[in-house]
Amino acid sequence: MKRMFLVSLSVVLVLSIASFMAQAEPTLQSGTSVSLVQASDDATAMTKDIQFLMKAWAHIKYEIRDKDEQEKQMGGLMSKAATVTKMYHEHAEPYIWQAIITSTQAGISGGLGALGLAEEAKKLLEHAEAINPQALDGAIYTSLGALYYQVPGWPIGFGDDEKARTYLERARTMDPNAIDSNYFYGEFLIDQGEYAKAIMVLEHALAAPDRPNRQTADAGRRAEIRQSIATAKKKLGA
Repeated sequence: MKRMFLVSLSVVLVLSIASFMAQAEPTLQSGTSVSLVQASDDATAMTKDIQFLMKAWAHIKYEIRDKDEQEKQMGGLMSKAATVTKMYHEHAEPYIWQAIITSTQAGISGGLGALGLAEEAKKLLEHAEAINPQALDGAIYTSLGALYYQVPGWPIGFGDDEKARTYLERARTMDPNAIDSNYFYGEFLIDQGEYAKAIMVLEHALAAPDRPNRQTADAGRRAEIRQSIATAKKKLGA
């Protein structure tokens, strides 16, 4: 049985972007216009701006406990992400992170409005795929897979378990040892009642190495993995 619509979508998607990120501090600060970045086609500037979005996302998702404040701040981050995407519209990575933030907001807000946000996130990911399907080591397919199994199916939404499995397995093929591709595949397997396999996949996710500059995101993700393993074991009666 599918879980409550988009509850777990709020954890989408702490992606494997260590190979993409630079070590520099982000160029964008809270309250600072993204238009201050001058070189819109400069890969270094784009990396800094995406790093800002990534760090802000992790802070809002994992460190802000008040739901109303979380929704407010994630909404503001959605606007910044949209501006970053416009600045670097020839690259897939900004579309992916705009989709992450949009889908997370769907999970926070819930209700029927969440479906529209999920649809928007799907379109952003499909656009990213058209630009570069290899971007962020298969993150597009991890994200699409998560959306397809968490959103209700027809006639309410676009959810489709077969498509979800295809996308999630493709993501694991592209990045077999990543924490996120394994986490979301494991979550899908729990949703499908494949508990023993889910435990194996989730334990593999838990063994993934720490990612540079991802302390907050990794800590939050590992807590989610441990909770999911406990859920699967309880279902098995272990």
